Amino acid sequence: MLFAEKKQACYEESINRRIERYWDRRSEDFSSLRRRELKGTDGQLWLDLMERHLPEEKHLRILDAGTGAGFFAILLSGCGHQVTGIDLSAEMIREAKKNMMEAGCRVDFCRMSAQELEFSDGIFDAVVSRNLTWTLPDVMEAYREWYRVLKPGGVLMNFDSDCGKVAFTKTADQANVHAGIEDELITECNGIKDSLHITSHSRPEWDIRFLKSLGLSVECEENIAPMVHRDPDMRYDNVPLFAIYGRKPLTK
Repeated sequence: MLFAEKKQACYEESINRRIERYWDRRSEDFSSLRRRELKGTDGQLWLDLMERHLPEEKHLRILDAGTGAGFFAILLSGCGHQVTGIDLSAEMIREAKKNMMEAGCRVDFCRMSAQELEFSDGIFDAVVSRNLTWTLPDVMEAYREWYRVLKPGGVLMNFDSDCGKVAFTKTADQANVHAGIEDELITECNGIKDSLHITSHSRPEWDIRFLKSLGLSVECEENIAPMVHRDPDMRYDNVPLFAIYGRKPLTK
């Protein structure tokens, strides 16, 4: 292995450990927030949005990459789809399983890196992800992997924000994603964010260009927050939430 490759591998191993530890510590409060979202009106809004872009078949095989507390996976499983939810954080997967049991659905949750999928080529009808790619050491590798596991004609839906342009701060608003978080964790979140390569890119323009280079046909909505963040009992970051919809060609 060349020196540059070794350096990159060491960097990714180190930052992955930081990311995993951070989300392990955030898992309980983050899971509580997602449960409130599931029980409120925004869950159905998210589901309506995804169903407009999913393939029309009734029973799909779907990968939820960076499932967190299982929000997307639980919503989609409730519609009869076969869903696999993966996350790097073992504690977050534990919370997702608890939420699945409470929701009374069936999801296959497992700990796995979104950049190194342990699945065969072309087995998923859709790959969905929310607020993950801004935390990844190598977004290009993740996108390559998601493309690889999609069936021809399959759909990639990525919902994310250009977080590199913002600094997260603590808030006393108990409905907010950063409510009551220790100062140490806020500092760590910003530190992780600022150390990632993706923060140097202008998004979603960069994502669109790269996904098109893989062969996906791509549509994008610059800010879907007004469409899915309507619950008066919830509060979210005031950062535009973009939506990328990519479709894998039927033939090469």
